Amino acid sequence: MEPEKAIQKQAFTRYEIFVIAVLAFLQFTVILDFMVLNPLSAILLDDLNIHTSEFGLVVSAYAFSAGASGLLAAGFADKFDRKKILVFFYIGFLIGTALCAMATNYHFLLGARIFTGLFGGVIGSISFAIISDLFPVHMRGRVMGFVQMAFAASQVLGLPIGLWLANHYGWHSPFWLIVGFGVVVGIFIIQFLKPVTGHLQLKSEKNAFQHLWHTLRKPEYLRGFLATTLLATGGFMLMPFGSAFSIHNLKLTMDELPLLYGVTGVFSIIFGPITGKLSDSIGKYKMFVIGSVIMVVLVGIFTNLGPTPLWLVMVLNVIIFVGISARMISSSALMTSVPLPQDRGAFMSINSSVQQVAGGIASAIAGMIVFQSPSGELQHYPILGIVVIVSVLITIVLMYYLNRQINNKAKSQLINQPVVS
Repeated sequence: MEPEKAIQKQAFTRYEIFVIAVLAFLQFTVILDFMVLNPLSAILLDDLNIHTSEFGLVVSAYAFSAGASGLLAAGFADKFDRKKILVFFYIGFLIGTALCAMATNYHFLLGARIFTGLFGGVIGSISFAIISDLFPVHMRGRVMGFVQMAFAASQVLGLPIGLWLANHYGWHSPFWLIVGFGVVVGIFIIQFLKPVTGHLQLKSEKNAFQHLWHTLRKPEYLRGFLATTLLATGGFMLMPFGSAFSIHNLKLTMDELPLLYGVTGVFSIIFGPITGKLSDSIGKYKMFVIGSVIMVVLVGIFTNLGPTPLWLVMVLNVIIFVGISARMISSSALMTSVPLPQDRGAFMSINSSVQQVAGGIASAIAGMIVFQSPSGELQHYPILGIVVIVSVLITIVLMYYLNRQINNKAKSQLINQPVVS
């Protein structure tokens, strides 16, 4: 039996519910800010008079600056109260988003996206470090299930509202919406979130750069970073071309896309908490394997489809996202158990950096594999599916060894605990 399956506290306190809710809303604003650019592409290409390559740079600039900031912040992440760090980076993120809303030309927008990424890229890692500090391992699957609902909520609520605002009030308006909502979330964090300082009692005497190097060179941490690299590869390769494949290959219409994304998002919201609870009850690695198997089968089917009725595309898309959600929630919960408490902030920051950079590279590689024929259809999409499937299968093996490492560490800690007579 896994150590995490021991009979322990199951119910959340009122304060824990508040922490989960505020972190979920915070993640919603960060994810929406990252995702909202993609559906705005048609508007931005015309309004700013830019090429597709320039728009691609605007999108990737966020990811690469987020990756850089995660690495730079890692050495300092365990030196301060996590609440103070979260507030600092969230304020910077909101300022960057406001700059995006005020952008009047391509270079202004590019600079604003870089600035936003420098702050936004660290927020997720700080949130996961807070979850690791405040919640025991046997509850983290459920916590991640609720917090990761932000991704689905951004599809169901954020993107349709953002697109409606952009069509009626200009492409700047979705960014102002995020800023306004984010200010409210920030006030709640400042006012009601308690300081998170337990890790400071374990703080080492190493300076920030020594702490960064110490975290980077530990073999057990490197396995986690490698697993994250392949996790990001599997997720980011299909996302950039999902809409184009649906329109040109599956022959859906632009009017059907919002319905497709909306239905998928609703089911993701429903299954997120269920997946999190299952991760805690049957084991996080088992849940990860189940999600991975679902994804492998469905990616193999989906990437080889031709013209397909909307209802069938919906069914397949929902099942794919259930698999993706199961992998994301269980792996996030599992990853929180990799670092020692005194290294959590640094590990999560580096892990976030690795995820961002790997996602950017994966998107670029996907662009090299897939190309558009004169008729508009995407070619080599099945090859892209094979690459994703292989990366998923390799990740199953890597996560197996990572899970075994975590369980061995937990058993060792139980054995070495002093016996109280």
